[in-house]
Amino acid sequence: MKIIKYRLNDIVELKKEHPCGSKQFKIARVGGVMRIICLGCSRDMEIDRIKLEKATKKIVYTEEEATE
Repeated sequence: MKIIKYRLNDIVELKKEHPCGSKQFKIARVGGVMRIICLGCSRDMEIDRIKLEKATKKIVYTEEEATE
């Protein structure tokens, strides 16, 4: 399994939709337990890093790409 490098303020797209209909989430805290914020309804939730890695489809936006 490939380890995904998450950074603060990254936008990730998950495989399954949130009940509000959005698939995109913003990374608010990085660590063993990640904090993500839904971009559709602004719900704030915590998820284990391993579960988030399995649920992630792709990283849509990183601040690193924007600065280059």
